[in-house]
Amino acid sequence: MPELPEVETMVRGVRPHVEGRRLHAVRRCRCAYRPISISPTIRAIQQRVANARVGRVVRIAKRVVLELTTGDCFVIEPRMTGLMLLDDPPDRGHLRMQWEFVTDQRRYTSLWFWDRRGLGTVRLYSPQQMQERVCGQLGPDALTMTEHIWRSRCGRTGRAIKIAMLDQRFAAGIGNLYASEILHAARISPLLPADCLDRPQLARLNAATHKILEAAIRYEGSTLNDGTYRNALNQQGGYQNEHRVYARAGERCLRCRRGIVRRIVQAQRSTFYCPVCQRVPRGRRR
Repeated sequence: MPELPEVETMVRGVRPHVEGRRLHAVRRCRCAYRPISISPTIRAIQQRVANARVGRVVRIAKRVVLELTTGDCFVIEPRMTGLMLLDDPPDRGHLRMQWEFVTDQRRYTSLWFWDRRGLGTVRLYSPQQMQERVCGQLGPDALTMTEHIWRSRCGRTGRAIKIAMLDQRFAAGIGNLYASEILHAARISPLLPADCLDRPQLARLNAATHKILEAAIRYEGSTLNDGTYRNALNQQGGYQNEHRVYARAGERCLRCRRGIVRRIVQAQRSTFYCPVCQRVPRGRRR
């Protein structure tokens, strides 16, 4: 599933080719597979955005947002297998949406949303809807988190820290893969209740969050074994080669060299961790 680094990579990839351009047409692509959710209707979208210009392309949590100069915003949520592409999709049969631009000197004439499983969504929101349905429902972006913010938010919940990190109202943008990697880098057990983290652990958690997410962005995200994730030019990410615990169950921990990486299930999601260097301190498990 695209998480913050992958979505940030999509945004950075399309931004120079999309910002400032005038829309010529917006189309729903013919697709024989499960349809994605588009709102409002494509006809209503076409009427609202006729001749509009894209002002900015930004990321909000795990969403790609095309801010139009009219004030409306396209909010694209890739979900499990969605991609924002400028060219050369993995296949044309799973193209879902096309934003065609007025021809200018730039190379690419269209932006495409491709989604193999059809779980993604495309919404056109007014400024008020953006505040009510997107921004107002999210916690602080993971890349803006500070030790103080971590302390404040962790102190409000007794959930296991890994489960809390997946809650987008707690911290926006972190998903299952990077939560495991961040906690391993911070030497924190995913089972530790969030309100039991002490100051040194919170400091390590904050530092690890920035280190892992920023590195993953530099590597343009993680392309896993299913090969689904691609950047805007349909190229693989590289951070999968840097994973320390994710999908490494049964292997020796790359840091301590003593523990064997375990896989457990939390909130119906796989968690990977080293029981040696991420053990719960005595007396701090509820």
